Amino acid sequence: MTTSTASTATRGRVRVEQGAKRVRVVFNGQVIADTTKPAYVWESPYYPTYYLPLADVAAGVLEPTGRAKHSPSRGDGQLYTVRVGDREAVDAALRHEDSPIDELRELVRFDWDAMDEWLEEDEPVYVHARDPYTRVDILASSRHVRVEVDGVTVAESSRPYVLYETGLPPRYYLPMVDVRLDLLQPSATESYCPYKGKATYWSVRAGDTVRDDVVWTYRTPLPESQKVAGLLSFWTGKPGVTVYVDGEPIK
Repeated sequence: MTTSTASTATRGRVRVEQGAKRVRVVFNGQVIADTTKPAYVWESPYYPTYYLPLADVAAGVLEPTGRAKHSPSRGDGQLYTVRVGDREAVDAALRHEDSPIDELRELVRFDWDAMDEWLEEDEPVYVHARDPYTRVDILASSRHVRVEVDGVTVAESSRPYVLYETGLPPRYYLPMVDVRLDLLQPSATESYCPYKGKATYWSVRAGDTVRDDVVWTYRTPLPESQKVAGLLSFWTGKPGVTVYVDGEPIK
């Protein structure tokens, strides 16, 4: 679990909290922001966004576009193009210099996906900033897990690992040898998690029906999630997929 300093402010629907990690932003091969005073801003209820001190942004990389973006809680934000060498990212930075939230006025928000790399200390982080209040626990279990896809038993195991992640339902990860791999079809789909890393997917063919991307694995997960490396999990709640735990279907 990550930690941050204790200063917290709540204004309307937005919480702002001072962080303590060193955060760097890379664009076109250059570190364009480097700070040990990032702010967590909960623009959505699910995870925070980094806002970084303007004083810790490299000189000359921000060019005002003359456009603005309004937020009911944060006020009008001025948009900037991020430019380094021959590359630019239009409207990829935002500053609320007249925000009703005092803490935001000297901070800059970079569009996460428009940047090439984000580092927390010396480690890359993907998708979004790690929430300091999210915890991932992975526990070995002897529960009996059975998975049906369109009425066909595709997996059955009494040695799952259960992944508990703050705010999400438990996920059951099963050894490959307990899964009918003959029914799985590799998919090109990938997804990323800031706590677990890159997931790859399979579809399942049960009878004449193919259910796309209902199985995933983390082949090389991040260090805190190593226990699920190479295990398979089924997407509970997808059409046609039912996971039973100790004989009871789960949602």
